[in-house]
Amino acid sequence: MTVTAPTRRALDSARDNLVPQPDHAAVPIHDRLHRPLRDLRISVTDRCNFRCPYCMPRSHYGPGHRFLLGSEQLTVEELGRLAGIFISLGVTKIRLTGGEPLLRPDIAHIVRRLGSLGVSDLAVTTNGALLQRWAAPLADAGLHRVTVSLDSLEPDVFLAMTDSGVHVSHVLDGIAAARSAGLHPIKLNCVVRRGVNETSILQLVGFSRSHDLTLRFIEYMDVGTSNGWRRQEVVTAEEILDQVRRAHPLVEETREPGDVARRYRFADGVGHIGVIAAVSRPFCGDCTRARLGSDGRLYTCLFAVGGIDLRGPLRDGVSDAELSRLISTRWEHRADRYSEIRATLPPSLRRIEMSYIGG
Repeated sequence: MTVTAPTRRALDSARDNLVPQPDHAAVPIHDRLHRPLRDLRISVTDRCNFRCPYCMPRSHYGPGHRFLLGSEQLTVEELGRLAGIFISLGVTKIRLTGGEPLLRPDIAHIVRRLGSLGVSDLAVTTNGALLQRWAAPLADAGLHRVTVSLDSLEPDVFLAMTDSGVHVSHVLDGIAAARSAGLHPIKLNCVVRRGVNETSILQLVGFSRSHDLTLRFIEYMDVGTSNGWRRQEVVTAEEILDQVRRAHPLVEETREPGDVARRYRFADGVGHIGVIAAVSRPFCGDCTRARLGSDGRLYTCLFAVGGIDLRGPLRDGVSDAELSRLISTRWEHRADRYSEIRATLPPSLRRIEMSYIGG
C-alpha cells in the first residue's frame, strides 16, 4: 500500500500525541500596548545560499564574514524546550526562518520536535532553492505549510534580486514538490524594489492565480543597516495595488488582528493577494510576534537594535519557570512600534540584520 504525504502526517500526529506535553495551560501575556504574544519566528541559522541585496548583500556577507559556529546555534532540544515555554505563554503559531532554514541538516528533526508540542500552525519560510529535496521529508516530519520567497519569474531579474547563481526554475520545482507533498496553503513572498523588479508584479500575479498560490507583495524595508536602504527605492503598496487593479479588479477582505498584510481577493473569484505596507502605512499597532535568533537571543521587533540572551541561561541550567519569567518580563515591557515612529529616529540607528531574525 502506498502511504501518501497526508496519511504520513496523520500517522506522525498520532505518534506525536504520545509525546508528553506541557502540564500547564497557556497563560497569555500582553505588552505595554496590550498586544498579546501569539506568534514566534525562530531563525534556525544565520547562513544563506542567496545574497539578496535587500537582506544579505555580498559586500557585507562575503568570504570574510563570520557566521555562527554550530555550537553557537540552538540545538534541536534547546529549540524544543524554548518553543514549549513560548507556547505556554500563548504562542499558537511558529514559523522557522533563517538565513535559509533548509541549510540546517537537522531541519526535519527540528520540525518533528516542534510538531510534537502540538502547536496549531507550524510553517517554514524558505528561498525555495533546496525545497525540492526537503518538501517530502518536512511534510513527513509534521510541517503544516511553507512560504517561498520569489521576487521574479524572469531569470535575469531573479538573479539580480538574489545574487545567487540559482536559476528560478529550481525554486519553481521546489514549489511543485511542496504541492505534491501536501504542504498547503503555499504562500509566495515578493519584495518589490524600484528599478529592479516592479515589472515582475503582474507576471507573478498570473502565476499565483494559475497555480492556486497566495501571493504577498512586501514593500522594500529598512531592516538592518547593511542593505543601503533608500526610501526612493520603495514601491508603495498603493502603487502595487494600482498596477494589479488595472489588470484584475480586487475586493478587500477583512484584516485579522495581528496580520501585517492587507488582504484582497480577485473579483472573479480566482485567488488572493496580500500587500505588506511596511513603510508607507505603519503596521505595528497590533503586532503579536516575537523572534528568536539562531544564537538564542530574543527580539521583540523586526527593527530591533538588540535582544536578550536566552541561550546563556538555558545552558547554565536554569528552570523552565525562570526562562518563562525572562520571556514574559521582556514581552510585558515591550512598547515597540518602529514603523509608526520611523521618521523621528536617527538614521544612524543600527538595527539587527534580517538574516539573524528571519524577517
